[in-house]
This record gives sequence, C-alpha cells and structure tokens, in this order.
Amino acid sequence: MVNFIVEDNDGNRQPVEAPDDMGFSLMEILKASDYPVLATCGGMALCATCHVEILEGKDGLGDATDAELDQLENLPEYFPTSRLACQIRISDVLEGAVIKLRGEDVV
Repeated sequence: MVNFIVEDNDGNRQPVEAPDDMGFSLMEILKASDYPVLATCGGMALCATCHVEILEGKDGLGDATDAELDQLENLPEYFPTSRLACQIRISDVLEGAVIKLRGEDVV
C-alpha cells in the first residue's frame, strides 16, 4: 500500500491509501475515493479534467509525456509541477506525496 495526501482547493488535506500492486492510475484512485475528478476522456490524456499539481514528491515520477504536456500547456492554470492524474501509476514513488486537485470541476 502507498500513502499520500490529497489537498482540495480549500486547502483541506486528507490521507489516501492505495494499492500499489494493481496497476491503478492516480485518477482511478481519486475517483474511487470520491474526489471530484471528471476524467471525461477515461484516462487517455485527452481532456485534462484530472489535472493535479504535485506539491511534494514529484522527483520519482519522471517527466510528463508529450501527449500529457500538450493538454497541460493549454490549461488556464499550468504549473511546473502540473500533471494529469490519469498518466501517473500508483507506485511506491508516491509514498508521502502531496497532490493538489486542479481539474476544471474542482471548486
């Protein structure tokens, strides 16, 4: 299991525990945890409605793919630590990470 923190737009932080041996994406775990993530394209890196910002723990994630960057760079708010949750696989590199929800449906 991997433990990380999710921060909403109000600054509230909640711990999340996710299995790291089933190939889930961060988007799938956020949706299963009842966070307001639209994930309109179903995880294909085509819509950016699963936009998150990695506040802590980005070092082990690697770089965003070209397809992911294409979506992120078109967002009104894009940060150097922005990622699409659908493109991040749950693994031990997320242990202790802090992830801020940034998708367009988050209020």
